[in-house]
Amino acid sequence: MSLLARAYWLLLNAAQLVITLLWTVCWIPLALLVRLLTGSASVPLRMASWIWAPLLVRGAPARLQLVGSEAIDWDRPCVLVANHQSMMDIPVLFMAVPTGLRFMLKSELGKVPFLGWYTRAMGMVFVDRDRPGSAHGQLARAAQLVRQGACLVAFPEGTRSRDATVGQFKTGAFRVAIAAGVDVVPIAISGSGKVMAPGGFNIRPGQIRVSFGQPIASTGMSTRDARELARRARQAIIDMLESEI
Repeated sequence: MSLLARAYWLLLNAAQLVITLLWTVCWIPLALLVRLLTGSASVPLRMASWIWAPLLVRGAPARLQLVGSEAIDWDRPCVLVANHQSMMDIPVLFMAVPTGLRFMLKSELGKVPFLGWYTRAMGMVFVDRDRPGSAHGQLARAAQLVRQGACLVAFPEGTRSRDATVGQFKTGAFRVAIAAGVDVVPIAISGSGKVMAPGGFNIRPGQIRVSFGQPIASTGMSTRDARELARRARQAIIDMLESEI
């Protein structure tokens, strides 16, 4: 890449970063206000899909391709599990799923000013990886949230993949699905790591494909089956990614 091209992308990405931060800082108070006025998180969560996420995805600019969403019954609560390549995965999923989403997040994010206020007000689920002893109560609260009708999203790898391979899955989200008695829906995301690579804020135009797999029932399973459920979901995601090659 020439010096001129590098300078162009550096300036463009700097502008995109400023716009992203300003847009998010302006968006959060609006979402919190709507949450306060309506007494519910459902409207601001859908507003994230309609207003906040599209500007970030289309401003990349990224083209979004959805595969298999029409086969999912979105009126039923479920646990969505996806591979994780980029921070872009979060707005992409907000746009791809036609219902309000709650995410399973690292507990540290709940302490970040503005972001922490928003995530807590919207009923996101926090997992403290430094305190394994608290996991049981956190997952029990998550299962109760799902039983009440929530659609919960998790990235079971626990971190972003730097080479697009799918890492081993942690079992927390699958234990939630089993406790709540709901299906696990595997989601394969490809292309997001090329649009926004892990580390830094390097944005490039591209296509992001979101493929929805067949729901995997957790009915009749116990928490001892969480590892097998995780294995099946991971393999479904790998199979979807490999079918795109």
